[in-house]
Order: sequence, then structure tokens, then C-alpha cells
Amino acid sequence: MTAANPPAPGDVDDLSFEQARDELVRVVAALEQGAPTLEESLRLWERGEALAARCEQWLVGAKERLDAARAASTSSPSGDES
Repeated sequence: MTAANPPAPGDVDDLSFEQARDELVRVVAALEQGAPTLEESLRLWERGEALAARCEQWLVGAKERLDAARAASTSSPSGDES
């Protein structure tokens, strides 16, 4: 993949959090450097939006798992109740 021809925004579903984050960093750097055309800037922006959404999915999922683990640990009987 090159900055001049990033993959389509829809193919981020299989990326791990780290892969999506690392590619998002590269996309942001390419946008900051300035793409040669408006069309290229738009492609990069769309890719960045898709990658950011993927990272958000991972983070929301991780928070839900932590919340569930906390709820399970606080609702389990400890044997200290009278």
C-alpha cells in the first residue's frame, strides 16, 4: 500500500487495533504533508475516517469487556456476607 493509492475504506473490518492505529498514523502524516490532488486528499481522509471508526470499535469492545469483568467480580459471592 502506498499513500498515493490506499486501500478502500471498507476493508478495515479485518484489521487489529494496532494495525488500524498504525495505518491511521501514516494516513494523518500523508495528509499533513499535503496530497498532490484534491481527489487524493479525499481518498486519504475517507480512509482515515474508516480507520478511526475501526479503532473506536476496538476501544468500545475493550471497555465493554472490562465493564463485564468488573461486574462479574463485584457480583460474585465472597463469603464475607452475614
